Amino acid sequence: MDENTTKSNLKQSTLVKRPALMSAPTGAARKKHPIKAILAGGIAGGLEICCTFPTEYVKTQLQLDSRAEVPKYKGPLHCATVTVKEHGFLGLYRGLSSLLYGSIPKASIRFSVYEFLRNNMADSRGRLSQVGNLTCGLGAGVAEAVLIVCPMETVKVKFIHDQTQPNPKYRGFFSGVWTIIKTEGIRGTYQGLTATIIKQGSNQAIRFFVYNNLKSYLQGSDNTKEIGAIKTFGIGGIAGAASVFGNTPVDVVKTRMQGLEASRYKNTLDCVMKTWKEEGARAFYKGTVPRLGRVCFDVAFVFTIYEQVMKLLDKVWITE
Repeated sequence: MDENTTKSNLKQSTLVKRPALMSAPTGAARKKHPIKAILAGGIAGGLEICCTFPTEYVKTQLQLDSRAEVPKYKGPLHCATVTVKEHGFLGLYRGLSSLLYGSIPKASIRFSVYEFLRNNMADSRGRLSQVGNLTCGLGAGVAEAVLIVCPMETVKVKFIHDQTQPNPKYRGFFSGVWTIIKTEGIRGTYQGLTATIIKQGSNQAIRFFVYNNLKSYLQGSDNTKEIGAIKTFGIGGIAGAASVFGNTPVDVVKTRMQGLEASRYKNTLDCVMKTWKEEGARAFYKGTVPRLGRVCFDVAFVFTIYEQVMKLLDKVWITE
């Protein structure tokens, strides 16, 4: 009886242990499918821009207004107040179409490229080195800059600037695009490409780097641990703030290189030199306050929605 009891216990012990031997290593994160990233990123990007466009509008107006001999706006709040008074609340959404058409594919490309690079650079436990973290974010930023952001941002800035003129020549998004291409060629939609690549590349490198490090800290040693939507939103906001303070000067240069007065600059470096000479260092931080408000919410919102949509897709669409 003792011998049979011992064999029975050994058999049960083996059955209990076997699943653990066959499962993935504890704390090993699954790779995220790029197609899921495209869907989740597009949904997050579309919802985000609809919520935050007014602050983007105010930021762009302040950056362009600083070039006027007599500035029209005293600050972000004054700009918003004047706009609502002259054009109604929907005046804060002028130029939305140009950014909306670009926001969905922009976020899709950003997250799909990031996940593709991460899948190929992460170790067997799904962890990235710090250099890999920066590289993946940088790659995602450069991809979205070249394919989507530069042409769409150029159209957006020209459209917003045009609407402030006595006799606007753009009747809408498609009319604006056609007019720009007709008068300036395809090159006209790629003004400020260098500045845009630097801006988007550094933006995403900083954001993904800060976000992933904070997320890793909250997860401890288990990178499959869920941290919840509230914490995700919080660290996303911190990542957004870090990117604002890190590259607002690049954003200012990019906006000026894409505005209606872009022809006064020979290239990006010339824009930097003239801005420094004519207005001083403070000019490179024009529009920081409205941009900070928008970007913090923007990044927090996008990361949160992206994570939640990815979680949903993982439940309804099983992939390896």
